[in-house]
Amino acid sequence: MARNAEKAMTTLARWRAAQLGENEKHKKRRPYLASECKSLYACEKWRMQIIREIAKKVAQIQNAGLGEFRIRDLNDEINKLLREKRHWEAQIKELGGPDYQRVGPRMLDHEGREVPGNRGYKYFGAAKELPGVRELFEQEPPPPPRKTRAEMMKDIDADYYGYMDDDDGILVPLELKAEKLSIQQSVNEWKAKKERKQNNAESSEEEQEEDIYASASKSDDEMDTTAWDGNQRFTAHVPVPSQQEVEQALLKRRKQELMEKYGVGEQNET
Repeated sequence: MARNAEKAMTTLARWRAAQLGENEKHKKRRPYLASECKSLYACEKWRMQIIREIAKKVAQIQNAGLGEFRIRDLNDEINKLLREKRHWEAQIKELGGPDYQRVGPRMLDHEGREVPGNRGYKYFGAAKELPGVRELFEQEPPPPPRKTRAEMMKDIDADYYGYMDDDDGILVPLELKAEKLSIQQSVNEWKAKKERKQNNAESSEEEQEEDIYASASKSDDEMDTTAWDGNQRFTAHVPVPSQQEVEQALLKRRKQELMEKYGVGEQNET
């Protein structure tokens, strides 16, 4: 018996045992793809192994003295293990096991925070305080609460509709100033228009006088017409009776006709 024990302690025996142990360990290595494992028991075992590795690395990453590069590497390894764990949970569900993604405990959600818009990448422990990461977790101030319709109606009064704009004494002087400017502008436009009319009238009178003296061959009964401001204007060179004189002449003529008709004039002569 002693001889067998001595043989087991030799260098060759120990090397052989180490080789056998490594082969067994290699055989028991976790599969690279979860879909290759068809045993529900094995999938549960590999999932628990991943969870223990995640817990170990999460404990390590709490040490801020590891350095920025080591902390980033640990955080990447933890996220890689989390993705692998989800693959194994999907395989467990496919093999008829429980759905851990729906009913499982969310312990890791309390350990790490998911950054919006970063495809589910999480930061753990000291990784949250790294340069460029701290700004991602700064919360924006909450938006102001929206007022209800009843609260908004409380602020609506006469001032809201502009009925009290004149009470501050600012609008009235401004309106008076604007009114004076408007009146002055209107007066200036009226004066300019009046001057233009006077100039046009004088020029038209000069043209009429020139036409009168130029037409020496015309008789007194002829009429001379000139254009003024786009309208046709007639000028008479003989005395024209007024409307009242015309009416009196017609009335006198009518009266004379009646007297001749009834012989009033003849009786008076006899």
